[in-house]
Amino acid sequence: MPSLSEETHGAVKMLQPGATIGIIGGGQLGRMMALSAKYMGFRIGVLDPTPDCPTAQVADFQIVGEYDDKTAIHDLAEKSDVLTYEFENVDAEAIDEVRHLVAAPQGTDLLRVTQDRVHEKTFINEHGTETAPWREVNDFDELEAAIDELHYPCVLKTRSGGYDGHGQHVLRNDADLEKIRARGDRGGGFPPSILEGFVDFAFEASILVSGNGEQYVTFPIVRNDHRNNILHMTIAPAEVSPEIAKAAHELALRLAKGFELAGTLAIELFVTKDNRVIVNELAPRPHNSGHYTIEACSIDQFDAHIRGIAGWPLIQPKLLSPAVMVNVLGQHVLPTRAQIAEHPEWNVHDYGKAQLRHNRKMGHITVLTDDTAATVAALEATGCWDDLK
Repeated sequence: MPSLSEETHGAVKMLQPGATIGIIGGGQLGRMMALSAKYMGFRIGVLDPTPDCPTAQVADFQIVGEYDDKTAIHDLAEKSDVLTYEFENVDAEAIDEVRHLVAAPQGTDLLRVTQDRVHEKTFINEHGTETAPWREVNDFDELEAAIDELHYPCVLKTRSGGYDGHGQHVLRNDADLEKIRARGDRGGGFPPSILEGFVDFAFEASILVSGNGEQYVTFPIVRNDHRNNILHMTIAPAEVSPEIAKAAHELALRLAKGFELAGTLAIELFVTKDNRVIVNELAPRPHNSGHYTIEACSIDQFDAHIRGIAGWPLIQPKLLSPAVMVNVLGQHVLPTRAQIAEHPEWNVHDYGKAQLRHNRKMGHITVLTDDTAATVAALEATGCWDDLK
């Protein structure tokens, strides 16, 4: 695993308005980063293979190219003062190769740790934080040995790649194990993986932490509801005891300091039935479960990310109102648009994606509320999300 102490992050001190921030990745997270940066007076460039991608629609210029196109990354670096990224599957080596041209405040060790589940789990555990029990597995013999130790049910995850449930298989019995073996026999192979023991959790949660390399602040712990391995709804704040909230904030700060974090880091959590907080995964960027912060907090996750990579000071975010955020997937776009006129309480965000696709994140809706349970019920009662029941 890379040693974070050996890396110079390329941190900046008070990047001035008028400077250019280059974003690798042009999806909705980049779009919302760009909008925050625009309010602060920065110029925005984006690298993405899709012309007029969501970020390009609000940026000053776009370089059309693949995310691992080193020539394209070099071009973006030459035109930017700071580089950032909106997702973790970025070529860390390509960023390292342009750090003589541009500041990369997030560094690349953060990328390398979060791109590799073995490195990620090791980092989390070494910083005094609990994860599900896990074993590294690289072939079927190692998988069988790991199952003997961790027992069914368990979750097999590829060591790298994967999102929204891709690259993951729940193993509940020997029949599920045989499906994995059969896939390998058909030529699917056995990619480097980890096996995780199942966590008997009460609910899933997450917490955001942002930093500027020296100073770190946390957002509230929130409750997340997933459907078909995709985040459906976030309820802010999560109804947890003061002890659980304190544990979540403390582990977030430990990990942020360990990374010397610049920007926003999302930490996906399990809250167990016996009141423990267990880290599931890390995302080295703003996160779907933090979209509520745009309306509900004194500073949102994107503002905090831009301030962090620009070397600006950070203030502890305040939750100004409880909120419920619900994702709008491709199949929900037309039903929700048909009801906008009836719901002035909806804060509607559309990501500007050209093609509607089933289960593709097309936007989100946030509702500020004094009664999150009633708001959840009201959103579900619209029928817009009936396909997820």
